[in-house]
Amino acid sequence: MSGFQPQSCRKDVMEDGLEPPFGPGTQGTRAQRARRPPPRCAPAHASPALSSCEYAAPRATAPARVTRREFPALIQGRVLLLTACAAGIGGTFQFGYNLSIINAPTLHIQEFTNATWLARTGRTLPGHLILLVWSLIVSVYPLGGLFGALLAGPLAIKLGRKKSLLVNNIFVLAAAVLFGFSHKAGSFEMILVGRLLVGISSGVSMNVQPMYLGESTPKELRGAIAMSSAVFTALGIVMGQVVGLREILGGPQAWPLLLSSCLVPGVLQLASLPFLPESPRYLLIDRGDTEACVAALQRLRGGTDVARELEELEKERAACEGRRSCSPWELLRDRSLWRQVVSLVVLGIAMELCGNDTVYAYASKLFQEAGIPEEKIQYAVIGTGCCELLTSFVSCVVIERVGRRVLLMGGYGLMTCFGSILTVALSLQSTLSWMPYLAVSCIFAVILSFGIGPAGVTGILATELFDQMARPAAYVICGVLLWSMLFLEGLSHLLYVPFLCVCVCAAIYAGFFLPETKGKTFLEISEELHRLNFPGDIQGPKWRGPEIIRSTEL
Repeated sequence: MSGFQPQSCRKDVMEDGLEPPFGPGTQGTRAQRARRPPPRCAPAHASPALSSCEYAAPRATAPARVTRREFPALIQGRVLLLTACAAGIGGTFQFGYNLSIINAPTLHIQEFTNATWLARTGRTLPGHLILLVWSLIVSVYPLGGLFGALLAGPLAIKLGRKKSLLVNNIFVLAAAVLFGFSHKAGSFEMILVGRLLVGISSGVSMNVQPMYLGESTPKELRGAIAMSSAVFTALGIVMGQVVGLREILGGPQAWPLLLSSCLVPGVLQLASLPFLPESPRYLLIDRGDTEACVAALQRLRGGTDVARELEELEKERAACEGRRSCSPWELLRDRSLWRQVVSLVVLGIAMELCGNDTVYAYASKLFQEAGIPEEKIQYAVIGTGCCELLTSFVSCVVIERVGRRVLLMGGYGLMTCFGSILTVALSLQSTLSWMPYLAVSCIFAVILSFGIGPAGVTGILATELFDQMARPAAYVICGVLLWSMLFLEGLSHLLYVPFLCVCVCAAIYAGFFLPETKGKTFLEISEELHRLNFPGDIQGPKWRGPEIIRSTEL
């Protein structure tokens, strides 16, 4: 019987017509052995090797199959991963990418600006005016991001989370066209407008993407999926540094192509995101479409039973019943949300003022002082971006285990320690020869510490601290803080501009609100201040001195 298995024997063993739950040559579990019918093609006194024709068949390994219970979990992981990737590649990836690629063509764009002005007027631009134009090109990007942050809330409410990300690519397409034809048109103004448009796009996506992912993910994976925004930001920074190398697109002739390469992530998002579901919370709570919500949940969860999660969404919908989406001003005035708003503002400002951007800006100089050759510094700078990317991945994995507060406290605590050592190293680098190497090590340590918590956790606070009606307004406030700080940092060559604004405000206040006290008595000054404080009260201030004694009055 070896090497041959009769068909009748196979039918007797498989009476129910189904495949065995265990492969040939295996004994299976105790329950499986009890349910297995005895083979009738071999006598009972046969040898153990031939006691069943099933075992006498050739040993062939059956291909592994995914069971029906494993299939939904597999689909859920794939759909969630595709959703995070499709939203991120055209979202926070664009922010990091456009933030870093502008560093490579600095000299080439300045030369192009000077050559353009020379062709128009026959005269070259002075050095300080070239620097002024370049500063505007750099700083208009966060200014556009500020406009985009203000636009993100209304877009997310009216169009939905997914459609807002798709419509947002219009700004990217327009910017790529302007960048690509700016050199042939001989117009540095096209670069300026293009940077403004790509900034608007980044401002919208930086707010909508974490909102979309946080609302589409189950609570067990919400932190990890939402942290993907930080992962794509770091990935965009690294990709911008790599593409901006002189050997790739950082040369003097390729910089228009480098700037217009932002079109590639936008096209990838337009090609993938339309086939993925909308936020279930937006569909149910904002639009009231239960059927669309259930369909989106089933796609995101792989067809598993979504009754329990739908019940949670219904409770959240009931809590928001009779309310409408609030504006940022209404959010600031709502006393029940003060703690959330204060937490958002404090941690948002801390993320921008913690010094991480300064470390990035100072890294090249420290690498040069440490003895790294000039042509190799660009590769060392790529290493700084890779550090933040690595820690973003680590935080994405551990955030659901250790929590948000631990990552924030640990990240800022480590930044404090390594920042203190960096300060000492910078102070003593001219005294001790090994201090520049210690400073370089602290540069990487500070960036690693920033990526552990502040870089990613801060961005998901608005999703988790606010409900569906207040969440868009919270992201507007968060975005305004982020882009305002970036705009001020971009004005490094216009350092006195903020002080000019303070001087203008002080002059306006003194002219409209401060009374003139020249040649007036204290009583006259008090009466004038009383009229200013109480415009409708024609009576002056009452005498607050000691009571007048009539008998001694002259």
